[in-house]
Amino acid sequence: NVLAGAARGCKDIPESVVDASAAAAEAARLLAGARGSLSRRQEFPPEADVTGQEPRLGVFVCRCGSNIGGIADVPQIVEYAKTLPGVVYAEENLFTCSQDTQNAITRVVREQALNRVVVAACTPRTHEPLFQETLKNAGLNPYLFEMANIRNQCTWVHSQDKAQATEKAKDLLAMAVARANRLESLSAATVEMNPRVLVIGGGVAGLTAALSLADQGFPVVVVEKSDKLGGAVSDRQDERLGDYLDQLTQRAGAHPGLQILTGARVTHSTGFVGNFETTVSLGRETQTIGHGAVVIATGGLPADTDEYLYHLSDRVTRWHDFKKHPAINEARGVVFIQCVGSRDANRPYCSKICCTASIEGAIYLKEKNPETRVYILYRDIRTYGEKERLYKKARELGVIFIRYTPERKPRVVETADGLSVFVFEPILEREIEIAADLVNLATAIEPADKGDVARLFKVPVNAENFLAEAHVKLRPVDTVADGVFICGLAHYPKFLEESIAQAQAAAVRAVTVLARERLEIMPIVSEVNTELCIGCGLCEISCPFGAIRLKKIEGRGYRAENISALCKGCGICAAACPQKAIDMRHFRDRQITAAVAAGIA
Repeated sequence: NVLAGAARGCKDIPESVVDASAAAAEAARLLAGARGSLSRRQEFPPEADVTGQEPRLGVFVCRCGSNIGGIADVPQIVEYAKTLPGVVYAEENLFTCSQDTQNAITRVVREQALNRVVVAACTPRTHEPLFQETLKNAGLNPYLFEMANIRNQCTWVHSQDKAQATEKAKDLLAMAVARANRLESLSAATVEMNPRVLVIGGGVAGLTAALSLADQGFPVVVVEKSDKLGGAVSDRQDERLGDYLDQLTQRAGAHPGLQILTGARVTHSTGFVGNFETTVSLGRETQTIGHGAVVIATGGLPADTDEYLYHLSDRVTRWHDFKKHPAINEARGVVFIQCVGSRDANRPYCSKICCTASIEGAIYLKEKNPETRVYILYRDIRTYGEKERLYKKARELGVIFIRYTPERKPRVVETADGLSVFVFEPILEREIEIAADLVNLATAIEPADKGDVARLFKVPVNAENFLAEAHVKLRPVDTVADGVFICGLAHYPKFLEESIAQAQAAAVRAVTVLARERLEIMPIVSEVNTELCIGCGLCEISCPFGAIRLKKIEGRGYRAENISALCKGCGICAAACPQKAIDMRHFRDRQITAAVAAGIA
């Protein structure tokens, strides 16, 4: 049995999704030998060829319970739909996404000989794949479907004005119908899948993901830039963590399906999901690795600082370094200072784990010697969920907490006897002096990789170079680059147990790709008209995914060529082309222009 979500404690939606995926990874590891033995491939009827046919649209307007029907006049919208060009059938449904309605749409498509379908309901982000599958069940190409979002973009926005909501819903529907009249069938390409996985980073997150994948039967290569495994955990002065890391590295080293390269760096990568080729530098040698997916777990590290005499006094340490300081056993006073170099203009984010780490350190000192005076100078204590027990325990042991503001930061001065820390005490409303043998700084956590690996694999990063997920709630370990997954401190600062869960989640998400023999490529990509192309190269320069390149054509010079497996359909190349030689499938100029014209008519 594996627990997931709020059953394990207080957490937000992203953490619950990660937990669920981690639980799935554990189940998948146990069932790896039986993978696919009971699965059945879904069969669809032959797809009708609608090329050259006059559009025959079916419109289905969802009441969505009270979300839409409680605000807009749905019967009026349905009657309006019947007047739009190309529409031969229109009806309302209570819940269009229900299985009963899906079956009804399939039946109506066949009975009315529809060759286009428009659904006016909620967001296509979550429901478009469902309706596209309904079209496939009805024998239509899934790209002959269009969706009008009359919930998020209409009734939720105009909930206080029923008339305005109804009129806007009509406009959105008219635009969807106008575009649907010009839709065309699209066919997806397929590529063969290389089942090998490249894991970049040999810390706890990277090794956890690698072992999960290897246990499920996929060959794994781990690339670690340092000469030893363990990442940030290897520097922790904790016997339990040391034992855990030893067991983890021993398992990884002994696993027959896992290859580990230390002292190695990723220097170049080409290809796409299912067929990546990555060059790894091993000193003077290089090795090219073919793989189908990537897990990036490049880790994080404590930021450096020049505040509070750090680098100037050996009595000032960072994070867990105080435990190995030679004066730790004789220390009579220790001061922890929080938010050093974080939650400021340079690093506006909270590093999440600092408060808990300092409180754990304070408890360690008080239990070691109850007479030691321990102070924590903080801006805001953030020990959420069950970690609040640590805060309570620290208070009970006599740890003193003093709050400071960014405008009145503490000052550390070296004296003949040690250190003096000056801080404004808000309750006493005056500055006090604390004698300290040691000062420990909770500096910000920052990514170990400064974006080099991210650039190679076309993964976006935020302003602080942490890797960005595809969707914070729905896809918390996926990236916008297909086949590339993220976990651990490279994503954002997090506790060790969260890094482990996210690593397992990244592994099982990679398996959803790797378990297929062939991978279907989305056909919504750019299309180049080589007759109009002049080979200027603006498209190649503009593409953030490296999905378009210049190719020499004999007798015609250079012309642009799209690499469909890398293309995300963003349209930047089409916008950049001065010759208008690039169009976007499923979002062609004529389709968008028709929708805009219908909206302003």
